[in-house]
Amino acid sequence: MPPIEARTIRKVSLRLIPFLMLCYFVAYLDRVNVGFAALTMNQELGLTATMFGFGSGVFFLAYFLFEVPSNLFLDRFGARRWIARIMVSWGILSGMMAFIPQIGAATGLGNEYAFYLLRILLGAAEAGFFPGIIFYLTLWFPSLYRARIIGMFMAAIPISSAIGSPVSGMILGLHGLAGLAGWQWLFLIEAAPAVILAVVTYFYLTDRPADAAWLAPDERAWLATRLEAERRQREAVHDLSVREAMTHIRVWALALVYFGAVAGLYGVGFWLPQIIKTFGLSNALTGWVVAIPYAVSALCMVWYGHRSDARHERKGHAAVALAVAAVGIAASTLTQNPILTVLAFTLGSCGVFALLPVFWTLPTAVLSGTSAAAGIAVINSVGNLSGFAGPYAMGWIRDATGSFAGGLLLIAGLAILAMMIVLVLGHDRDLEKAPHQASAAE
Repeated sequence: MPPIEARTIRKVSLRLIPFLMLCYFVAYLDRVNVGFAALTMNQELGLTATMFGFGSGVFFLAYFLFEVPSNLFLDRFGARRWIARIMVSWGILSGMMAFIPQIGAATGLGNEYAFYLLRILLGAAEAGFFPGIIFYLTLWFPSLYRARIIGMFMAAIPISSAIGSPVSGMILGLHGLAGLAGWQWLFLIEAAPAVILAVVTYFYLTDRPADAAWLAPDERAWLATRLEAERRQREAVHDLSVREAMTHIRVWALALVYFGAVAGLYGVGFWLPQIIKTFGLSNALTGWVVAIPYAVSALCMVWYGHRSDARHERKGHAAVALAVAAVGIAASTLTQNPILTVLAFTLGSCGVFALLPVFWTLPTAVLSGTSAAAGIAVINSVGNLSGFAGPYAMGWIRDATGSFAGGLLLIAGLAILAMMIVLVLGHDRDLEKAPHQASAAE
């Protein structure tokens, strides 16, 4: 590696990744803390398992509708402005979740429909954040670095759950303070950082390398040249317009793969606190036990992204991760032993999270520019529809059968289907090589 390459990548990584991890940490926590709130909220609001599953998942229907427009606006207005706007919006709406009874009474909607309404608005507000960051990273990192970089960024998901689970469990213990229930304090306390970080984001992020005063002139020149050469290389093979990117068969096939992955992420994630609580644990102890799969998964995620980059291999890594996810989630239905159940969920969680950094190298190896913003948004929005379907199916099957087993097996089956699509779809490794390496390989 030339010294200027090592120096530039190190500077960009240290500048962007820790901050973006922090932002995504807060985003994911605000998205899924409803799972912990449910430990006491559902009974107080009179929500059945089906109602909770629908309300948890309806977030993603609004997310789906606003995802592509949001990503195109990000490309037009710049990352720092648009991401700051997203964070302010979701922070305010996440905090409003604490006042579901008051909103339900004031609007005449009642608790159930006030819950649905706020989850829809939260989904609309947060739409575009994650695919926007994935697109933003393509503006700063060459292809061969992306699995490890995306892995470090997305490690915020399991880390937020590993840290947020015990914290959320303890916040529930604030029940009665200032006349508010513990679940209300949970929403209020965990929403505040998003609003604060929105202000920091506006002043801290830099939209593109050309604007990076914190890079030396030779570093800016090297990065711009490398990224432009990669863009030309991709467009020589796949020069897609926004419309073509949004309708391309590969984009939609990858959306189906992501659908299977997200089913495991949210279909299990929203319900895991309630599954663990059935062991007879307190809310606080439930938080610590739920943290175990996520803590292990964070390490797996970063390691697997590095491994994929080091071996310049994507398809096999993605397929193996999906197989591990399916086996772990399915195995959780075969035992009533709490320790074995947690071990099975840990294995399944490692598979789901290990997949994510590898998966997002697949579309970004083909797409570039505005077409990348649109294509990534399509993949993420369609894939995240399983964030609605998974939790809702889990709740409906739970009410119908009295067990989580059927829902978990359904999610494991979706992971297997996603694995099969990855194997059939394949991946052109040359599109991720540095331009001079790709030429030499021909």
